Amino acid sequence: MTTRNLLKAVGSLLAVGLLSATLMAQTVAAARYDNEIQTAVAQKLAARNQFGNVQSSVEDGIVTLTGTVDLFQRKLEAAKLARKTAHATGVRNLITVGGPTVSDVQLEQKLATKLRYVRVGYDNTFDYFALGVKDGVVTVEGQDRTGVGRDEALADIANMPGVKDVIDNIGIEPVSTFDDGLRIRAARAIYRDPVLSKYAMDPGRPIRIIVANGHVTLYGSVDNAMDKQVAGLRANQLFGAFTVENKLVVEGSKADQPGM
Repeated sequence: MTTRNLLKAVGSLLAVGLLSATLMAQTVAAARYDNEIQTAVAQKLAARNQFGNVQSSVEDGIVTLTGTVDLFQRKLEAAKLARKTAHATGVRNLITVGGPTVSDVQLEQKLATKLRYVRVGYDNTFDYFALGVKDGVVTVEGQDRTGVGRDEALADIANMPGVKDVIDNIGIEPVSTFDDGLRIRAARAIYRDPVLSKYAMDPGRPIRIIVANGHVTLYGSVDNAMDKQVAGLRANQLFGAFTVENKLVVEGSKADQPGM
């Protein structure tokens, strides 16, 4: 081994040693507050009736939560409470969601109805959410223009009895004045059409217009194949649209699945 390689090897060993020493020092420092963190978290949990069946333990600054709650939202709240405790460096949330047993089909139907009215009166025409439920675990995907609709949708899901866990696959559309203009033109073209104007009357059942970087996608359900065809025709006539994808489904068809 050359002198240069030897020096490199020694330097690497020193670096590893320093890193290990730093990590050990951090772990020791975190562990110093374990009893203090445990006391604080236990007091916070005891102060709220909804956490009566939740227990906590602390090791090296990491809070581990176990036990049961009746809603998924309570599980999130318990983790948030622990995370905000002084000197806590992390939270391991092992809480089980109990509550009533609801079939996947029934739960999906309830959530689909709930989410149809997210952001009604604001910009819900430009948001779209789709659900899937398996053993109480809800997977929600779609597109939201601002993030406000996503947060409201996730809050509605978390507070629904029967939900055991949530997988969030909702995307946020890019900020773009060009896309905003295209959204407005698309809404005018579709809702001013005499065949399609009826879809503006029910605020929970609009034709959803999703725009991302000039690409337009239509979601939702319509009464018949002609309405779907007319909506696609109007969207394809939009000035500035790079592509148009018509994902509208006809009510009663096999493709008609829960979507908001």
